[in-house]
Amino acid sequence: MKFMLAFTETADDFDQRNDPATAPVYWGGWSSFIDAMAQAGVFESGAGLQGPHTASTVRLRDGKRLVEDGPFADTKEQLAGFVIIEVPDLDAALDWAARAPSARTASVEVRPVLSPMSGPAA
Repeated sequence: MKFMLAFTETADDFDQRNDPATAPVYWGGWSSFIDAMAQAGVFESGAGLQGPHTASTVRLRDGKRLVEDGPFADTKEQLAGFVIIEVPDLDAALDWAARAPSARTASVEVRPVLSPMSGPAA
């Protein structure tokens, strides 16, 4: 089964990415985690995201596009990145999520990936 692990991080976590004193430890933790998934053969794909200050939120209301700077969610945690893994079941996905660096300071959402949709019947 394929699962998406969506990683959230706190503002302090995002700050660690660029601070010369903390960036090596921050990125080292993520590299070790991704490498472990790759070595286990469960890593499919993924990407980190730039900080929430670069986000835009789009809504369509009454036929008009509304764009708001920043993420929509008003929370202490923001989406930081995601990976797609293929594992036997939810328990295995939860085990991998618990190993993510962001699980210690924020959270990891685990969600099954939909199977590709087939086109209309001929």
